[in-house]
Amino acid sequence: MESIRESDGESLGEMESSTSDPDSEFEAQFESGRQRKRPVPVPVSVPKQPLKKLRRRASVTPISSPSPSQGTSEQASLPGPVRIWKKAPAIRAEDIYAAIRSGKSATVTIVDEWIDSYKQDREAGLLVFVNFITQCCGCKGVVTREMFDKMQHAEIINVLTKDFSEESVHYPLSSLGPQWKRFRTGLCELMQVLVFSCQNSLLYDDYLFSSLLDLLTGLSDSQVRAFRHTSTLLAMKMISAVVQVGVSVGTQLQTAQRRFDAESSKSPQDQATQRLEELQAAIKELLEHREDVRSLINAAMRGVFVHRYRDCVPDIRAVCIQELGLWLRTDPESFLKDGYLKYLGWTLFDKQSVVRLQCVRALQALYQERDFLGRLEFFTNRFKERMLTMVFDKEPDVAAEAVNLLLLIQQFSEEGLQEEECAHVYTLVFAAHRGLAAAAGCFLYHKLKTLVVREEQAKAMSPREAFFNVLITFFLQSECHDHGAYLVDSLWTVAGLELRDWETMTSLLLQDCEHRQGLSNQEEGALLELLLCTVRRAAQAIPPVGRVQGKRMLSMKDKKIQIQDKRRLSSHFMPLMPQLLAKYSADVDHVSRLLQIPLYFDLETYSSAKKLEKYLDLLLIQLCSVVEKHTDSSVLEACACLASALCSDAYTFSARADRAFSQLLDLLAECFNSYFDEVLQGTADGEDVYSASMALKRIAAFSSARDLKSCELFEPCMQLLKSGVESPIFEKELMVPALKYVSFQLMWDKVRVLSSTPTEAEVLRLRQAVRSFCSVSQRCLSSGQAEIRDQAFDLLCDLLLVYSARSVRSQPALQALALPPAGPLRSEMAAYLIDFIFTDDPQDVPPDADEEQEKKMMAALQNKRNMLAGYCKLVIYGVLDLSAATDVFKNYFKFYRDFGDIIKETLRRSRQISTVQSAKTVCLCLQQLFSEVVSTGSSEEELGRIRDLAKKLSLSFGIDLLRIRKALVCLHTDGIRFALRGHEEVPGQPPNLNFLEVLSEFSFKLIHEDRTQLVAFLKAECPRAAPCWPPVRMYQRSLEGRASARPREEESQEEGEVEGEELTAYRRDSLRSHSTSSVAKRRRTSQQGTRTHARTPPTLETHTLHPSLLDLLSSPQRGAGLDSSSIHSNLPTPPFSSTVVAGIDGTRPTSKEEEEEEEEEEGVRSTPLSEEEFSSSRPWMRKVRSKVRRPSSFSHPSPGPRESPPDLEAHLTLLSLIEEDQSEEEPQIEEFDSSDPDSSYTLPSNRQTSSNVLDDLFD
Repeated sequence: MESIRESDGESLGEMESSTSDPDSEFEAQFESGRQRKRPVPVPVSVPKQPLKKLRRRASVTPISSPSPSQGTSEQASLPGPVRIWKKAPAIRAEDIYAAIRSGKSATVTIVDEWIDSYKQDREAGLLVFVNFITQCCGCKGVVTREMFDKMQHAEIINVLTKDFSEESVHYPLSSLGPQWKRFRTGLCELMQVLVFSCQNSLLYDDYLFSSLLDLLTGLSDSQVRAFRHTSTLLAMKMISAVVQVGVSVGTQLQTAQRRFDAESSKSPQDQATQRLEELQAAIKELLEHREDVRSLINAAMRGVFVHRYRDCVPDIRAVCIQELGLWLRTDPESFLKDGYLKYLGWTLFDKQSVVRLQCVRALQALYQERDFLGRLEFFTNRFKERMLTMVFDKEPDVAAEAVNLLLLIQQFSEEGLQEEECAHVYTLVFAAHRGLAAAAGCFLYHKLKTLVVREEQAKAMSPREAFFNVLITFFLQSECHDHGAYLVDSLWTVAGLELRDWETMTSLLLQDCEHRQGLSNQEEGALLELLLCTVRRAAQAIPPVGRVQGKRMLSMKDKKIQIQDKRRLSSHFMPLMPQLLAKYSADVDHVSRLLQIPLYFDLETYSSAKKLEKYLDLLLIQLCSVVEKHTDSSVLEACACLASALCSDAYTFSARADRAFSQLLDLLAECFNSYFDEVLQGTADGEDVYSASMALKRIAAFSSARDLKSCELFEPCMQLLKSGVESPIFEKELMVPALKYVSFQLMWDKVRVLSSTPTEAEVLRLRQAVRSFCSVSQRCLSSGQAEIRDQAFDLLCDLLLVYSARSVRSQPALQALALPPAGPLRSEMAAYLIDFIFTDDPQDVPPDADEEQEKKMMAALQNKRNMLAGYCKLVIYGVLDLSAATDVFKNYFKFYRDFGDIIKETLRRSRQISTVQSAKTVCLCLQQLFSEVVSTGSSEEELGRIRDLAKKLSLSFGIDLLRIRKALVCLHTDGIRFALRGHEEVPGQPPNLNFLEVLSEFSFKLIHEDRTQLVAFLKAECPRAAPCWPPVRMYQRSLEGRASARPREEESQEEGEVEGEELTAYRRDSLRSHSTSSVAKRRRTSQQGTRTHARTPPTLETHTLHPSLLDLLSSPQRGAGLDSSSIHSNLPTPPFSSTVVAGIDGTRPTSKEEEEEEEEEEGVRSTPLSEEEFSSSRPWMRKVRSKVRRPSSFSHPSPGPRESPPDLEAHLTLLSLIEEDQSEEEPQIEEFDSSDPDSSYTLPSNRQTSSNVLDDLFD
C-alpha cells in the first residue's frame, strides 16, 4: 500500500509538471478545473469523452477519487478507496478529421492535444498528423508505423496513390456545400494555429515542420489532383503563418538590438554586464530563429510555389496567388520586390477567371498602402496596359475588381491615369452587369468630384450645382441619351445623396436666365431625363430592366428608405409641378418627361393637407392645357396615364379629377361631332378635317385609359372606318385614331359585360360590333398606308385575344362572344407576316446614317417585333392553330438576329401545349419551304438554307431525349411520308426525296430504339429501288451511324467521295427537273381562305403508322392528339401589346427547359466527344507536351479474368487517378486575349430588351 501511494504521488507530480508548459494556453484552465472537481467522487469507469469537450490531457487518469475528507497528502494514509490510474488514450487522426469536419470543436484545443501527444512521442505524433493530411485528401489509405520508419516520403506517396479510392472524382476540398466550406476554413485555421502555438519552441526543432514541409512538397508534386490541391493549400497556409512569425521575430530582434545598443552606449561604470550578456544571447537566438524561418519560406517557395502557381488546376493556382498577396502585404521588406511581383503580373494573363480574380484582389490590397506605391512604380508601368484591358474581361466580376484596382491607382499614385485611359472605364456605367456598372460608377464619381472643384471655382456656384453641371456634360458627351436610368443606377450607391437633391435640380430648371447664365435646351432635356430617372429609382427602389435577375425582395431597411424618399419627393414636387409644366409645356420631349413624374407620387398626400388641394387644381389645369396644345402621341399617352392615376377610386379627390377630364373630353367630342357630317360627306376643307382628326386623336389616346362610352362616338367612328375602306378618301390622321377608339371601346364593353348581367340582345349587339370591326380591320391590312395596316394588325391581335373562347369559358351566358378568327382573316394575317414583317429590308444602320435615320430604323424594327409578338400570342393561347406558326418558324434562322428571341419563346411555349403537335408544326414549316424551293427551281444553296434552319430548330428541342422521344418520332414519320410521296404515281425517284437530307438534321436527337424502328419504317415505306438512291442512303446512315457505337471502318474514303459526287449530281438534276416559272412571294387567299402555291403545301394530317411505332405514338402525352384541331393551352391570359397602360413586370425567370436549349445551342450533344474534341476542349492540355513513357505491362491487351496479374487492378486504379497532363515541364500560362468578342460588353440597346418584350407580351 505504501508503494502504491508513493507511485500516486509521483504521478501527481508528473501531472503538475506537465501543466506548466508555456506552449499551451489550455493547461491553466484545465488545472484549475481539475482542482475544483477533485472533491467530487468519480465513477469507477469513465467513458471516452468526445473531442469537442475538453479532454483531460494528463499522463494518467483516475479510476476512482478519494472521499471529500481525503483532500491532503497527509490524509492519504487514512483508510479509503484505493486510487488506480491508467494511461490516457492519445489523439488519433480520425479524431482530428472528425473535429475539423464537424466544425464544432475549438481549433486551439485540438492543436494543444496533438502537441501534447507529439511531445510524448514525436514520431507517433507526426504519424498521426500525416494520416490526418491523408484523410483530408480523401485517401482511404493509412500510413503505418513501419512504413513511416522504413520508407521515404516518395515511396509512401506511391503506396497511398495505389490505395486511393476512385468511387468519386470529388475530394473534401472540391466538394460543394456549407459543410465542406466549413471544413476548408477549419483546415486552414488548424495549420495557422499549429504554427502560432509552436512559434516559441517546436518551430525551430528542425524536425516537425521540416518533415511536414517535405511531405507536403512531395504530395504537391503528385499526379493525383486531390493530393496536389490539399498539400498546396496546407503548405501555403503554413508559410503564411510562418511569414507572420518571421515578422514578429524581426520586430523582437530590432527591439533587442536597440536595447543592446542603448546599453552598450552607456559608460563602463553604468553598464550592466549581465544585462548585456542576456541581450546578446537573445539577439543570437533571434538571429537563429530568423534563419530557420527564412529557410522554411525558401524551401516552400522552391518546392511548392514556383511549380504550383502554374498548375493545370485553376483552384491550385488561385491558392498560390492568394497567399502570395498575403506575404507581400505582411512582410513587404522581404517580399515586396520585383522578383515576387512578377508572379502577379504574369498571372494577370491567366485564362481562368478565378485566378485573375485572386490576382487583382491581391494587387488591390497592395495599392491601398501608400507606403508601397514607390516599390510598385515599376510594376505599374510594366502592367498598366494589361490592367486597363481587364475592365473588358469576359467575366464581369473580374472586370469589376479591375475597375476598383484602377480607382486605387488613380487615387493614390502620383501619376494616376491619363484621360484617355479613364475613358475605358466611363462607358461601363451603362453595362448590363450591375456589379461592374456600380464599380464604374464609383470610378466616375471620384473623377467627377475632381472636376466639381474646378467648376465651382470657375463659375462661382454651389457644390451641388457644379456637380449636376459636370454630370450633365458627361451624360451629353456619352451619346447614350436613352439610358439615363442605367447611369443613375450606377451612381446610386456612391452618389445617392447628390442624386436625391431634387431641390437643386428643380432650382436649375426654374432659375431666371436674366440674372445668371442658365442651361441650354439640350442641357435642360438631359437634366429632366436624369430627374425622372432619379425619381423613378427612389420610388421603385429597384434597378432598371436588365440589371436584376428575377424578382428582388426589398429588405425592411430598403422599404423604409423607399417610403421616406417617396414622401419627400411628393412633398417637394407637388407645389412645383404646375410651374414646371407651365414653363416647359411647349416642348414635346420636356413635357412628356415631366408628366411621368407625378406617377411616382404618394398621391394620397394631396388630400392630407388643404394647402395641397390648390396645387392639385393647378396640376389639372396645366394637364388639360397640355392636352389642348399637343397632338404628339407620346404626350397624349402620358396625359392619359396620369389622368387614369388621378381618377382612381382609391383617392378621395378622384371625383374632382374625373370632373375636370370629363369636361375636357366633352369639348373634344363636341368638336369632332361638329365636323363629322362634312368629313363623312367629303365636303369639309383641310382645316376642318385637321380639327376633327386632332380631336379624335386626343379622344382615342384617353380611351385606352378610361371608358368613354358617354362620348357616344362608336357609331360615327364605325361609319368613318367603313367609308374609309370602301373608298380610300381619308388619310391616316382620321383612320388610325378611329381604329384605336373603336377597338378600345370594344374592350371596355367586354369589361362592362363581365362585371354585370347583360341581356341576350346586348350580347348579340356586342358580337355584331366585334364582327364588323374585324371585317373592317381585315380590309385595312391591304391598305397602302403603313400606319393604317400596322395599327389594324396590332389591334386585331389584341381584340381576338380578348374575345377568344378561353375568355368566356367560365361563363356559359357569354359563349356567344367567343369569336374565333375566320379562315380569310387567318390567311390575311399570315400573309401580312410575310409581306411586311419578314421582309428583306436591311436592318443594320448604315455607317453614314444620321441620328434621326437611326431612330427611325430602330423604331420600325421595334414596331415589327411588337406585331410579331402579338401574332405569336394568338398561337400560344389557342386562338390560332399551332399550324399557323409555320410562317413564323420558317424564318427562325434567316431573321434570328431581329426576332430570334420571340420565335424561340414561341417554340418553347408550343412545346408546353403539345410536344407532338409542336414537332409536327416544325416538320410542316420545313415541308412548305422545301415545296417552294422545288416549285421555283432554286439552286442547291436554297436547300442548304433549309438544312441550316432544320439544324437550328433541332437545337430548340432540348437535351432531355426521353421527354421529346414521341415528338421526334412523329416528326420523322411525317417527313419520311412527305419525302416518299408520289413514288407510286411517278416512275423513278419521288420529287420530294431530297427532303430526307433535311430530315437527317434531327437524327442525332433519337435514342437507339427509335432509330432502329425508324430504319424499319423507312424500309417498309420505300420501293424496291429506293436503297440505291443517294438521299435514302444518306438518311439511313444518319440513323444507323448514330445508332451504332462507331461508324463502319470498312468504308473507304474513295467510296465516300464517289458517293458524294453522285449525291451532288442527283440534287442538281432533281432541282432542274422540277424548275418552273417563278412564283410570287405570297399568293392572295381565295374566298375559302386557302393559300395556293405552284405545289400544294403539306398540312398536318393523321396517317396510319408503322406497326413498330404504333404503341409509342398511341400513348397520350399532355392531352395532345394527332389531329390538326386547335390546341387550347392552360397558360394565363397575357397583357395587350397595344394598350397604353400596360406595364412592365420585370425580367422573366429562365425555365429549366430554356436552360436546356441554351446549353444545347452551345454545343452540348447527347453523343460523347471524340478524342480530338475532348482534347481541344481543354486549353491547358494543348499547352503540355506529353512525356514519352515506357510501355508498361498493362498497356497491352489485358489477359482473361483468371490470368490477370494480382497488381493489375491497383495499376488501373492509379491510371484512373493520374490526370491527362504527364509532363515534366509545367504548362505555360497563355496570355488572355482581350480582343475576344465574348469579352466585350454590350451597352443597353435602344430596342426593347428581350426579357422586356417577352414579359410584357407573353407572360
